[in-house]
Amino acid sequence: MQAQTTVSKPRPERVCLVVEDNKFDQTRISRAMSHGCRDISLVFTDTLAKARAKIAENPFVMILLDNNLPDGMGADFAVELSKHPTHSKTPVVMVSDWPSPFMWAKATKAGVHYIVSKDDFHSGYVQSALKKSRERVH
Repeated sequence: MQAQTTVSKPRPERVCLVVEDNKFDQTRISRAMSHGCRDISLVFTDTLAKARAKIAENPFVMILLDNNLPDGMGADFAVELSKHPTHSKTPVVMVSDWPSPFMWAKATKAGVHYIVSKDDFHSGYVQSALKKSRERVH
């Protein structure tokens, strides 16, 4: 009797763009994502200009976005993404040190899934945002 082998198709890689300029916070986000989102690889960038270049090159399953960046505000970038025909469907989670009411209002208007402080961030926010995004499509 011959043993049957099952060949599964490789899962398409899921990649998340993390726009964060602080190396310590990049490490903290990476560790948080390793506890529940191991099937998502991370690409880090430290400016909005580099983030724009990255999303022009590759599709991302999710964007984690700091608000205070060297070349602008993440909330403004979230609004920009929300108006883009391709990127408006990409879930965004803002991970910021001090979410101000102004940033909160702008991010909410842009359809950001969650706004969370860096101290409180964990992979559950990503899992939930991806689930909400799939539900909107169906």
